[in-house]
Amino acid sequence: MSESKPPTPTPGDTYKGWLFKWTNYIKGYQRRWFVLSNGLLSYYRTQAEMGHTCRGTINLATANIAVEDSCSFVISNGGAQTYHLKASSEVERQRWITALELAKAKAVRMQAESDDSGDDCPSVPPTSGQGGGCRNSEVQSTLRTMTSKVEDLSTCNDLIVKHGSALQRSLSELEGIRGGGDMGDKIRQVTERATLFRITSNAMINACRDFLSLAQNHNKRWQKALQTERDQRIRLEETLEQLAKQHNHLERAFRGATVLPPSFSNPALGNKTGVSGKGDASDEDDDNEFFDAMEDPAEFITVPADPKYHRRSGSNVSGLSSETGMDDQSVNFDEQSLASNLESPQPLELEPVRQRRTRIPDKPNYYLNLWSIMKNCIGKELSKIPMPVNFNEPISMLQRLSEDLEYYELLDKAAKCQSSLEQMCYVAAFTVSSYSTTVHRTGKPFNPLLGETFELDRQKECGYRSLCEQVSHHPPAAAHHAMSEKGWSLRQEITLASKFRGKYLSIMPLGSIQCIFEKTNNHYSWKKVTTTVHNIIVGKLWIDQSGEIDVVNHRTGDRCHLKFAPYSYFSRDVPRKVTGVVTDQEGKAHYVLSGTWDEKMEFSRIMQSSKGENGTEGKQRTVYQTLKAKEIWRKNPLPDGAENMYYFSSLALTLNEPEEGVAPTDSRRRPDQRLMEDGRWDEANAEKQRLEEKQRIARREREREAVKAASSPEEGRKT
Repeated sequence: MSESKPPTPTPGDTYKGWLFKWTNYIKGYQRRWFVLSNGLLSYYRTQAEMGHTCRGTINLATANIAVEDSCSFVISNGGAQTYHLKASSEVERQRWITALELAKAKAVRMQAESDDSGDDCPSVPPTSGQGGGCRNSEVQSTLRTMTSKVEDLSTCNDLIVKHGSALQRSLSELEGIRGGGDMGDKIRQVTERATLFRITSNAMINACRDFLSLAQNHNKRWQKALQTERDQRIRLEETLEQLAKQHNHLERAFRGATVLPPSFSNPALGNKTGVSGKGDASDEDDDNEFFDAMEDPAEFITVPADPKYHRRSGSNVSGLSSETGMDDQSVNFDEQSLASNLESPQPLELEPVRQRRTRIPDKPNYYLNLWSIMKNCIGKELSKIPMPVNFNEPISMLQRLSEDLEYYELLDKAAKCQSSLEQMCYVAAFTVSSYSTTVHRTGKPFNPLLGETFELDRQKECGYRSLCEQVSHHPPAAAHHAMSEKGWSLRQEITLASKFRGKYLSIMPLGSIQCIFEKTNNHYSWKKVTTTVHNIIVGKLWIDQSGEIDVVNHRTGDRCHLKFAPYSYFSRDVPRKVTGVVTDQEGKAHYVLSGTWDEKMEFSRIMQSSKGENGTEGKQRTVYQTLKAKEIWRKNPLPDGAENMYYFSSLALTLNEPEEGVAPTDSRRRPDQRLMEDGRWDEANAEKQRLEEKQRIARREREREAVKAASSPEEGRKT
């Protein structure tokens, strides 16, 4: 059907089209795509948005439809929602009014029937086949709906014919009246409107008649088609299941014929290793766990390792390692050491010496218009924007950096590892764990003052001690150093580059993080990914982490490449997904890591790797054959009532707790931060402005002294 002739509305069907919707006095009417379906009127900016973003929906069952002029009409839902709409022509407006009225009547009738009807289910004759009763019930329900629509169309047809004839008779009688000139104009105007209504009504009558005839003729055919489609789907499912089993068997047979040395194809040797031909082809093995392929340009696939890798003895392992290029350590020893490191309970060596607090005052509910502050700050550096404490959380950036140590146990376990590749897995999990506290933390930490420090002494409780200091004001930069009695040290020099783009805020950490283990002298380094805060102006704030991290062991050359997948409406993957591969200095992959940065991470040992088929963008995917995945890190649950305490973790709740003996420059002594934590935000704002102005004055004084010091030697040389 061409665009000049829109589809005629039919009761109960979906009706779509362009309308102009009133937005505001600045933009006026804007063109929007409207969809009328199942008693609901929804609109979108474009037709492409129908799959993911609905801009608004109104229920016609309780709506009032009023006509304003020849092209405009209003839909109101009890004052809560009101749409002022305008069609491109009077005929188009009449089509929409007719469709809306029919949909409203249908919605009201269905709502009344739903209220009156009970939960009785009509008896359905049983049908053969898998799940026949359930599927036949669905078919019967569809047929009942079709029958209802046929009755609606028949009723609509009779009503339109009846009211059309009555309208024509009334017009004929009106034409017989003779009056003044105004009366003649009125008659002509009514006649024109009646003609438009007659055209629309005729089109609807024809459409109703065609649909009624089509539905009656094809009712039984549709029922047979549904039954046929159901049977075909069952057969396809069974066929696909058989194909998957055959594919698995052929793939393993191919790998056994092309990768393994000839000695492993010997049936006698195969029996010795406990893997018979029948067992190798088994499709019901408990270890056969398949993982979905990544949708990443640098794609790889992980598939379960051959069962013989789980059953071979120690002597066979050493023989296979030498011939397949695996490292010198046996697989069994490697897996056992990792499993024991993960699953064995850690002995409680140190008792806590003090009871830390578990609550802070609840966050007050103060309203503030964000746009009034941010509208003049687009494109500016975040650290230069004067922000009230309403958008802060009562800790400083130095304390936020110290939160990276919340999962210090990962580094404790890494320090005990004998293999550098195992150690790399724990270090990589530690880098991911530092982002777990940011998923709900939309508040901005306080910018530290120049020379401000923060000391986190958990030596008696956890075995480590941490110290942070703000070493630069503009650009803001902080230095962080932590040492542990378990044999590791951590240091980082971090500065933030941030830009406000109107809809979102990007925070790019600059600088690197270094981790050194005393026992092995392994030196690791990595950088942080970009943090993005979305819906700054409109909507609910949410945070995403995206980018790539390369964790490098500078002593051995081992490397772990982690990728933080950005959130996408169209991705089939879980949100906040993280994947990574641990490789040695020669580029050979040994471990695969996967999980999410807000929940958990798992790792699995790679037994073999091969090049697979081409993936997206024509790049060849690598197929990794792995052992069963094991959990290496899981996020600690938030304390009770965390939503009222800025979503702080158990560690974050203790960071601003007053302590004796801390330095005068410690973040715990900041008065504005303390006032905000106590809920006295007005006083906190005033104190924050005072401190920031004091720091600006001190900065200008330092700049003047620097200029003076630079000019003094030049004057001395001239004299």
